[in-house]
Amino acid sequence: MAYLTATFELPRIDAEPLGDALMDRAVLSVSVEDALVGTDREEPIFGEPGADAGLWERCRMTAMFDAGVDASSVIAQSCRQLDIDVPELALAIVDEIDWVQKNREQFQPIRISDRIWIVPTWHRAPQPEAINILLDPGAAFGTGSHPTTRLCLQWLEANIVPSPRLSVLDYGCGSGILAIAALKLGAAIAIGVDIDRQAIDAARFNAKQNAVDIEFSTSDHALDFVAGITVANILANPLKVLAPLLASHTRAGGSLVLAGILDHQAQDIIAIYQPWFELSVWKSEEGWSCLAGGRRSEA
Repeated sequence: MAYLTATFELPRIDAEPLGDALMDRAVLSVSVEDALVGTDREEPIFGEPGADAGLWERCRMTAMFDAGVDASSVIAQSCRQLDIDVPELALAIVDEIDWVQKNREQFQPIRISDRIWIVPTWHRAPQPEAINILLDPGAAFGTGSHPTTRLCLQWLEANIVPSPRLSVLDYGCGSGILAIAALKLGAAIAIGVDIDRQAIDAARFNAKQNAVDIEFSTSDHALDFVAGITVANILANPLKVLAPLLASHTRAGGSLVLAGILDHQAQDIIAIYQPWFELSVWKSEEGWSCLAGGRRSEA
């Protein structure tokens, strides 16, 4: 089955109302990106909870229709309804895509370090003797391809000493990748928590694929657990709110690892966690910082 796409540019003030209007009509989907993406004027926007990220100054929108729909007419009518100038359209016919297969083609084994590989469940491990984390991310964040996940994995590898008493809390666990890695590196116990039920389902599946026993639960369940290492790879705004909670689940003298933090946000996060933790920037990659440090005994 074929589909029709219409791509056009318009100013930020018009993008959201037009997108809403199109969704009320015969459109199958609407996507929006920076019209200057790929140029030195590209504007990074991160939609953190608690932050009004807005849209780009100039937006490129792509609307998808069934092939038989008169896309030009639908868009023109929506623009007139909103008193928006009708933009110039670039129309294209696209074939139906097997998105599952396309995603699999894009997700190849990822080398984290000399010891750790992330291997999709449908691939063979390139280095069988390594610590191979088998992963099918599904709808959950955490494949190892993003700098924040890689930095957390590298910290765990550098700092976990196998111990029958070491416990790890992966808060905002996503695919479960960090909790799984912690057990494979020698932790005795790992627990994962996430706000998203789909993430919990994905994490449980991934733990089973890796033959590790991890308790995963949603954040609305009471958590009676104090960890020797707490790792939270989320985003800066949620991490600000979570500071007292993460402190309460990290033992005195234990370690905290935070990621999902842009370099310019690092000092604000360090200051917020200062009553409980002595944090510093452990490492930075591609504009993202990983913070790490110890839980104060007196806090």
